[in-house]
Amino acid sequence: MTTVLVVDDVTALTEQYAYDLKRVGGYETLVAASGREALDVVEREAVDCVILDLEMPGMDGFEVLRALERRSLKVPVIVYTGTGSYDRCIQAIRLGAHGFIDKAEPMERVVREVEGVLARERLAAQVTALRRDLGTEAALVGASPAMAKLAERIARVAPVPSPVLIVGESGSGKELVAREVHRRSAAARGPFLAINSAALPAELVESELFGHERGAFTGAATARKGAFEAAAGGTLFLDEVADLPLAAQAKLLRVLEQRQVTRLGGNRTITVDARVLAATNRELEKEVAAGRFREDLFYRLNVHLLQVPPLRERLSDVPALVAHLLATTCARFGVRPRTLEPAALERLMAYEWRHNNVRELRNVIERMIIATDRETLTLDDVPVEIRDHAHAVPRTMHAAPRTFQELKAEAERQIIVTALERNDWHITRTAHTLGLADHASLLKIMRRHGISRD
Repeated sequence: MTTVLVVDDVTALTEQYAYDLKRVGGYETLVAASGREALDVVEREAVDCVILDLEMPGMDGFEVLRALERRSLKVPVIVYTGTGSYDRCIQAIRLGAHGFIDKAEPMERVVREVEGVLARERLAAQVTALRRDLGTEAALVGASPAMAKLAERIARVAPVPSPVLIVGESGSGKELVAREVHRRSAAARGPFLAINSAALPAELVESELFGHERGAFTGAATARKGAFEAAAGGTLFLDEVADLPLAAQAKLLRVLEQRQVTRLGGNRTITVDARVLAATNRELEKEVAAGRFREDLFYRLNVHLLQVPPLRERLSDVPALVAHLLATTCARFGVRPRTLEPAALERLMAYEWRHNNVRELRNVIERMIIATDRETLTLDDVPVEIRDHAHAVPRTMHAAPRTFQELKAEAERQIIVTALERNDWHITRTAHTLGLADHASLLKIMRRHGISRD
């Protein structure tokens, strides 16, 4: 709900104005009797809009506007005045106010002005996000330190046309990362073609990747483009690249170096410009040592490395993932939206998800939705093998080394998210539960970790 702060030194007028705003506009309202009190409220509360009197003793409205700018408090301000001096209102606009009204204006007009200011703020935020093109992709859910680090790496690597090697455990989201790299790359308008190397029959691997001419082998009745040609101008994602046969690895290396393919059964070289992203859940260094993967291909693919963190190293992302999976799964099945009670969510956050990471979580959510018609999923709906499993977070050979500060940040974030979910996101109650001084302290921690209910 929209929260509006009314600032005026005349208490009776302030309270009446706040009451009318709530009555006509349906807003939550806060009041402040001075400029300094207004600044304190803005710093500790999530205020969406401020209606500010210009004529106040001590710190007047102009100084409040200057202080908001100095403190980088980005909240839209509408000034109101009873003097009828519009020159002063224009001066306030120059200091950062978003609009002005007269105190004699009917409340319906004031509400329209508030709505207009908020609409312009939303539009400006959307334009900024589009210009940056660094917004959060819906499929890559999570704001934990591990995911923030991955997002930063993706933003740096995406514009560079070199190959990228994406490593991570099964089900951790390697293809989602590849799609995000493609979306942010210069090839975003081109196709994104995903090939699962492990699923290709050995005798058809080269045909699938490089294409074939008619009569190249029994059953090749027509010529066929391979994946490199099909992904022209876009991105070719080779999943489970460690499963490619050695012969196909040799040809793949030549394609990467020469940017040309020769179809099976043909002798014509075809120039290709698809960017290659490769992924694996194996340690390629060990595959090289065992002779199962070409060393030269490894170094050709490993120009840029993206490490996808396992879910157990970002458990504070589980609530956001669960909300996303509940919404998408219910929409896919055509059932009523479901929610998860805090006790059930806590149990999901206490599980290590080492078998299949996010894919395992997705399957569990689907099972829970199918198992009951209730709109709220409870602890009893959590599969027994997860409900009764002790919390253990063993590290594996795929887990990237993390610093003490990274581990500390993730632990703190997980504690905060769990407490908020347990208290239904009631800020004051959560702060008291955690033993913090006040809700403002909790809000500062939430801002530091990028935590919000949305």
